[in-house]
Amino acid sequence: MNIDFAPVIERLPYLIGGAWFSLQIAFLAFAMGMLIGLCGASVRAYGPSWARALVGGYVVFFTNTPQLIQIFFIFFALPDANILLTPFQAVLIGMTLNAGAYLTEIQRAGFESVRKPELEAAETLGFSRIQTIRLVILPHIVRVLFPPLSNQYILMTLGTSMAAVFGVEELTGRTYNINSETFRSIEVFTVAAVLYIFISLAATLSLAFVGKRFFRAKMRWF
Repeated sequence: MNIDFAPVIERLPYLIGGAWFSLQIAFLAFAMGMLIGLCGASVRAYGPSWARALVGGYVVFFTNTPQLIQIFFIFFALPDANILLTPFQAVLIGMTLNAGAYLTEIQRAGFESVRKPELEAAETLGFSRIQTIRLVILPHIVRVLFPPLSNQYILMTLGTSMAAVFGVEELTGRTYNINSETFRSIEVFTVAAVLYIFISLAATLSLAFVGKRFFRAKMRWF
């Protein structure tokens, strides 16, 4: 077997651009998923029974079906309702909804970790439900939730690889393109794997530093 990394190294900037695009997709989906998760966790903790049931159904669906199938449904079913999406839009919406379901459960656990006396003190002070969440609950749960939220972001970064199925040119998509041009499968996928390891470790180290520096979160570097 003749191993030759030269054709792949020549296209390394192209692959690095794909890695950067993967990080952007993951960040956007995670940020929007966090908002969905915060709203969903608030409803599950304090909402009326019918709203809790709706959010519960959403969580059950998106946490018990493959994310790839969810994106397939969005990309191929919505056009029948005259809703046309680009591959990037479909992937971003699918990843956001999927993340929102998992982040709802993660943040709900944070809501439940708040001690009852703190909530009673907020009620005594006349805080509204929104003020209680913003001033009492969120500061408390950020420290507790930062490690699992960081892990979820890392998983989402790796999960962007499925965008290649829909023609989105993130890291895996660009890996496929180079492979079809050079037929150097071992070499190109080896380089792609190294890039995935690099961005995952870089994100892990960055999040660990932020967690310890600003939130005093107990996080493992590896």
